[in-house]
Amino acid sequence: FDVPMALVTLIDAERQWFKSHHGLDVTETHRDASMCAHAILGDDVFVVTDALRDDRFADNPYVAREPRLRFYAGVPLSIAGGQCVGTLCIMDHRPRLLNEPQLERLRELGRMVQAELDATGGVPTGDQ
Repeated sequence: FDVPMALVTLIDAERQWFKSHHGLDVTETHRDASMCAHAILGDDVFVVTDALRDDRFADNPYVAREPRLRFYAGVPLSIAGGQCVGTLCIMDHRPRLLNEPQLERLRELGRMVQAELDATGGVPTGDQ
């Protein structure tokens, strides 16, 4: 995808933490500022092409300040029973669009992450 940031996130009532991360130095954030918290509400890729032009995110601290996110695309991840608990997401400092083959590739990667979660018996706690 040629993006500088990619995450596997897990989200609880108050925070999101990064099970895996590339391009960010932090390991968790508050849920209030999380684009991933929006992504888990759906069942397909959630895309924000330009966060500065999106009323939901224009004043988000991660958009207004470092890391200055502009683009976000996240695939929801769920546990048995269908509850969405996190995302596989990619992010960039510049606005972007994804074409259908790229969206399908992101979905496929999400299915791979989902398979890993299923194989390990679900979602670990943030303390692990």
